[in-house]
Amino acid sequence: DIHKSKLYKPEQTYHPSTAKFGNSATFQDDFVPQEIKPRQSFKPSSVAKRSTAPFNGITSHCLDYIPHRLELKFERPKEVYKPTDQRFEDLTTHQRDFQGLVGETAKICRPVHTRFEGNTQFCESFQPWEIPPPEVKKVPEYVPPTGSMLFNSTSHLDYVPYLTNCVVPIRPVSQKSSNYFPFQGKSTMKEDFPAWESCRQGLIRKQQQQIPNPYGKFDGLSTFRSHYVPHELIPTESCKPLNTAFKSSLPFDDVTMYSEICPASYPSPPGYIFENTNSQSHKFFRKITPAVKAF
Repeated sequence: DIHKSKLYKPEQTYHPSTAKFGNSATFQDDFVPQEIKPRQSFKPSSVAKRSTAPFNGITSHCLDYIPHRLELKFERPKEVYKPTDQRFEDLTTHQRDFQGLVGETAKICRPVHTRFEGNTQFCESFQPWEIPPPEVKKVPEYVPPTGSMLFNSTSHLDYVPYLTNCVVPIRPVSQKSSNYFPFQGKSTMKEDFPAWESCRQGLIRKQQQQIPNPYGKFDGLSTFRSHYVPHELIPTESCKPLNTAFKSSLPFDDVTMYSEICPASYPSPPGYIFENTNSQSHKFFRKITPAVKAF
């Protein structure tokens, strides 16, 4: 038997405080809210500064650049074409400089062709001999045969027709038994699956109508009107508050945020400290934050 071990941890029961939480948080103690100061812009203003003095028409170009008088341009006289009095020789630079040199004609280095006269070993050993002309074969003249033509071929003369006997069949002769029994016509299929009796389906005739046809004049009362009786509708109660002004019996204290005096009307508004003045003569004040002691 195993017994459950006792806990040695002291029992601590948490009892929430009934007092209202009024202490400040760590975030409130360490981070005091401060007013965000806009950064001073060093960008020059894009608005052009207009001068109040009238424009006198003097610019840096008029003062620094003095107009000078240009010198007269030298004009070269145009030459008049004069044709030459000398006759055209019709000689080019090539014809004048390269007139050719007088020299001997070039000699042919090819050896002089001399005909060989005499006998060689080929001429002595192989003497020419006379070749007799080829004999012409004489074609005998065609002599037609005499007498009439016999229409006997080799097949008619050598192969004489013979009388042949019928081929006897090799299959055995069927032995018919003398006992004639009627064929039973039974099989496994017929014994296991017997044929069902089938009969021709008769005509499907319409049965006699169970609900009788209505007779008499229609009185105008339908099933819906006879069974479903109309009931009075109960409207749903609206939970929307009434659109009426709330009237109080207490007198109006006449204290609103619009009734307070604007701080800008004071030369030094209470609760604010003057910081600086911008280029447009606007004064900036900073709100005084109360000192918060650390917890």
